[in-house]
Amino acid sequence: MKLLIGNRNYSTWSLRPWLVLTHFEIPFEDEVLQLAGEGFRDVLAQRSPTGRVPVLIDDDLVVPETIAIIEYLADRFPDKPIWPAGLKERALARAAASEMHGGFSALRSHAPMNLRASHPGKVSADTVRKDLHRLEALWGGLLEKSGGPFLFGEFSAADAMFAPVATRIRTYALPVSDVANEYVEAIYSLPAFQTWLAMALKEPWVVDEDEIDVIQGRAKPGTIV
Repeated sequence: MKLLIGNRNYSTWSLRPWLVLTHFEIPFEDEVLQLAGEGFRDVLAQRSPTGRVPVLIDDDLVVPETIAIIEYLADRFPDKPIWPAGLKERALARAAASEMHGGFSALRSHAPMNLRASHPGKVSADTVRKDLHRLEALWGGLLEKSGGPFLFGEFSAADAMFAPVATRIRTYALPVSDVANEYVEAIYSLPAFQTWLAMALKEPWVVDEDEIDVIQGRAKPGTIV
């Protein structure tokens, strides 16, 4: 089984199924496909049905798209608690994952994931306030019910879906409650996330379109090291 992923420092969608595979000890290998540089789109088009990452390859089966990959893994490995065991909890976990998949557009647009960086104050809280309020309500309600440290007690696919948001909160020092910050800390403390983070910090590549200083005009493309 192979997972095609983008640059670890920036690729939010790649991080999610990678965490599921790694945390639940499902054997796989990964391959990084660059998200910038000469000809990178042609390479993606050749390797991915959608021209995007991630892509899971399992023998002759090719599965693009993060949630589809996670659902396939849950079906393929029913002994792994990828989703919560309870019927109601599983429904809520899938609802939260789907909301993350289709929502929180302000956070995505204004605060791109950048694991190597620390940019406190560079994202205006006003531009992402609505998304932060929704996060507080969603995370707070689920954590109160489960008792934490993860949304449904133990780590699940729902937490994998929200892991990139946790990194945004830390990278840009976004104003959230103590409950939300504790959840961010739980994500960062996960051994699988620590493994991904360590590899991301060693990557030499820069994707200008995901660098906040380029986005906001403080740096020119090609100047960030």
